[in-house]
Amino acid sequence: MAELVGPLRKQLADSLSSCRVLVVGAGGIGCELLKNLVLTGFKNIEVIDLDTIDVSNLNRQFLFQKKHVGKSKAQVAKESVLRFCPSANITAYHDSIMNPDYNVEFFRNFQLVMNALDNRAARNHVNRMCLAADIPLIESGTAGYLGQVTVIKKGQTECYECQPKPTQKTFPGCTIRNTPSEPIHCIVWAKYLFNQLFGEEDADQEVSPDTADPEAAWNPADAAARATASDQDGDIKRVSTKEWARSTGYDPIKLFNKLFKDDIMYLLTMDKLWKKRKAPLPLEWEEINQLGSQEQVIGSGLKDQQVLGVQGYAQLFQHSVETLRSQLKEKGDGAELVWDKDDPPAMDFVTAASNLRMNVFSMNMKSRFDVKSMAGNIIPAIATTNAVIAGLIVLEALKILNSDFEQCRTIFLNKQPNPRKKLLVPCALDPPNASCYVCASKPEVTVKLNVHKTMVQALQDKILKEKFGMVAPDVQIEDGKGTILISSEEGETEANNNKFLSDFGIRNGSHLQADDFLQDYTLLVNVIHSEELEKDVEFEVVGDAPDKAPAPSAPEEGKNIANGNKDSAQPSTSSKAAVEDDDVLLVDSDEEPSSSTMDTESSNRKRKHHDAETDDASSKRKRLDQQPADDDDEDIIALD
Repeated sequence: MAELVGPLRKQLADSLSSCRVLVVGAGGIGCELLKNLVLTGFKNIEVIDLDTIDVSNLNRQFLFQKKHVGKSKAQVAKESVLRFCPSANITAYHDSIMNPDYNVEFFRNFQLVMNALDNRAARNHVNRMCLAADIPLIESGTAGYLGQVTVIKKGQTECYECQPKPTQKTFPGCTIRNTPSEPIHCIVWAKYLFNQLFGEEDADQEVSPDTADPEAAWNPADAAARATASDQDGDIKRVSTKEWARSTGYDPIKLFNKLFKDDIMYLLTMDKLWKKRKAPLPLEWEEINQLGSQEQVIGSGLKDQQVLGVQGYAQLFQHSVETLRSQLKEKGDGAELVWDKDDPPAMDFVTAASNLRMNVFSMNMKSRFDVKSMAGNIIPAIATTNAVIAGLIVLEALKILNSDFEQCRTIFLNKQPNPRKKLLVPCALDPPNASCYVCASKPEVTVKLNVHKTMVQALQDKILKEKFGMVAPDVQIEDGKGTILISSEEGETEANNNKFLSDFGIRNGSHLQADDFLQDYTLLVNVIHSEELEKDVEFEVVGDAPDKAPAPSAPEEGKNIANGNKDSAQPSTSSKAAVEDDDVLLVDSDEEPSSSTMDTESSNRKRKHHDAETDDASSKRKRLDQQPADDDDEDIIALD
């Protein structure tokens, strides 16, 4: 302690033992952080996490043991940390930080809040609560060997939402169904296939050839004839994939021949698709199984890191379909399975199906490990990275408590030393973004939409909650009457949900006031009516176009990494989300750069942007911490 605080150790030690801190998240970073806090002298700690302990956590979340699997992370973390320091006063909440019980008054009980989260929705919410309560927030994140820590203070620094984040990466349906060109396209297709066969069917996740593909367009007069020929020649009925599979009794050989022979032959009839790209090569079950012992395993090492031959994946496909069929039967009529990267049969199915499709489209096949990394959006969690980042969080906390806020920094942990041989690179904190729709004095946004086609439900769910991060918005039309469009009180305005905005007199130039009383946040929404939005685009935020985010850098061949699940607005302190691992290059100068000055295209001070939201992820800052659009990642979001 003396080494840390020098001559002020007495006053600082006293402030540590008396101040109350809130730790949000008890996963990879959270476990290390709680241990560091009690060993540094913090005595009054409250920790919240919605998750329970999984076997996969045990390799790095050292406060947990096998006997704890299935128990609350927050509660077990508390019990384990008390063994380090029995005199500490720790309160654990097995709950979501987005629960209305944890309001602004709750946050005002603390002198410091420390995030150890893994998803953007929860980060946005904690950011707003700390702004409303005027409490310093220390944000952090890791992604493989990369990590970061930053400090957010109302009125003095950028908030977590000051810079636009890149939107989730998606792929056109025609690419997934007709013309995959990268392994990730085949993996997404295989996950869709799992849902269509065994899970909840989704019309947006169709896996059969897409006859509406504009690139494949032929004479309309020929379309009916081709479709009829396909029904006869390939026995492809225009029924749902699940219905067809059920009619075969989930026969793995019939499924195989439909997916990898008949559907591919049908694709070949779309001859325009193959004029400038290599045509796919159909697979047939009988031919593959005649290969016998000719098939060899590629690579050595762990079984999951080996790449099987076509026959090996065909057999894995058969075995996984039979296993999943049995699971479905046990659950009874109408049952559905949920894809989980940690469920062996489900993972076997996606590994086999995606690799067979890769082979059809002349791509190099991938190991089960690589497929799991891409399919589950997993960046391998590195325990050492979590430990380093947790230590940096405490050092920033000591500066704040010692009233040395001007010494606080954003600190990046790099994968390899920079030219000055530094792995840790500090950057001065940026001031608030004057146009931020969260921390500005009067937050305001302009949204372009079609008032005749946008329903009130979409305004609430897709725009206010999903896009602007509100939890329970109340919306009033500024029409001189104070018309209430949306109420957070259950049942009050449900009758409005399926009505169009125009039904309430909302038109071009209308203003809406959206209030979220939990977040103590008010947003003025200016409406621009437009009938010229792109296809499938429901709304646009004017001034928040995707090109405001930095351009992604090209990924290195073979780097397939990410961690977690979709970055949805789930009210969880640990709803796994996605990120990519990318090399980070920082050229340090003699002067300590700010994160603004680091944002430059000059070659002497340039880095690839990375959005670290992993095993408890990051403060997504536009300039120094942005997600690159890795071609091998399905969803670009945040991580566990």
